[in-house]
Amino acid sequence: MLDVAIVVAKRKKFIVSSMLVAAVLAAGVSLLIPNTYTGTAQILPPQQQSGASALLGQLSSLGGSVGQSLGVKNPNDTYVAMLNSRTVSDNLIKRFDLSHVYDKESPTDLRTELALRSTIFSGKDGVISIQVDDKNPKRAALLANGYVQELQKLTQTLAVTEASQRRLFFEKQLILAKEGLANAEAALKAVQEKTGLIQLTGQAEAVIRAAAELKAQIGAKEVALGAMRTFATNNNPEIVKLEQELTGMRQQLRKLETGMNAGHGDVSVSTSQVPQAGLEYIRKVRDVKYYETVFELIAKQFELAKIDEAKEGSIIQVLDSAIEPDKKTKPARSIIVLVAALLGLLLAAGKAVLDEVLSKSDAGQRARLSALRDSLRWKS
Repeated sequence: MLDVAIVVAKRKKFIVSSMLVAAVLAAGVSLLIPNTYTGTAQILPPQQQSGASALLGQLSSLGGSVGQSLGVKNPNDTYVAMLNSRTVSDNLIKRFDLSHVYDKESPTDLRTELALRSTIFSGKDGVISIQVDDKNPKRAALLANGYVQELQKLTQTLAVTEASQRRLFFEKQLILAKEGLANAEAALKAVQEKTGLIQLTGQAEAVIRAAAELKAQIGAKEVALGAMRTFATNNNPEIVKLEQELTGMRQQLRKLETGMNAGHGDVSVSTSQVPQAGLEYIRKVRDVKYYETVFELIAKQFELAKIDEAKEGSIIQVLDSAIEPDKKTKPARSIIVLVAALLGLLLAAGKAVLDEVLSKSDAGQRARLSALRDSLRWKS
């Protein structure tokens, strides 16, 4: 170590000048690097409930509840994955015209570039942070907030929680019921124009209304059963109960449509005993009443599902919106200069020691070569 110190002291001018040159060059290069700004947004995602959630509710007068929530152990991971999804990336690329910003044409290259500039992570406190780097401070903030907005749009179309799954299920069923009601009303109008019938007898109308309501209740039960099967097994007690109720209700419907006791002493009128002339009209009326009842029941259940979804906190809460940063985050020019100066110092000192070692080695090598020549010389 003393020999090294002596060498460094001897070559101190070379070492110091090399360090200064490295620092000046690093400073010059760092000035050529454009400033990078980071937009940061923080969100608090919906917290998944642990244990049992609220009951599915009751279908009008039908009763019957459905199973328990199947919670996700760490819901934040789901939202981080959604933020990193291709759907969100493509929407941001199109929305902010990033193909011109990044000067790339390939969608894959654009997604990769955006991913390199974006940092999305979930902290131990349960808050998701979104950081986006950009040369333009305003665009950095807009991109960070754009991630939040795209996530909010995505959660409105995807069912993430158990309550949102129910809401989405009943929403689709409500659309189908609405379409069925519109078609049934159009068919009834066509039959009315064809037959000229506009009103049923009181007895026939009572039978048709009872059959339609019972059929609608069966349909609503089947919808509830389908909703339960999205998150419960067939061995669930509530599913078994619903299936038993459906079996009994179907038997009652068959008796109502064919006439109890095959018409022997039954005071009710079978739908099959309605005069043939109005049979087609009656069927259309029955369809309209059926779809009306189904639509009302599913609409009520859809509203209950939306309330349950709101209770589970399905709305993305923005803790901190990204604001235009007033200070750059990159490059750290002072650190670059210090690191370059340190490297210049080490390299210069290393070169000085190496030159000293080689110079001594060369002197020893020359002495050995001279001894070899002397030993090979012929003596007289």
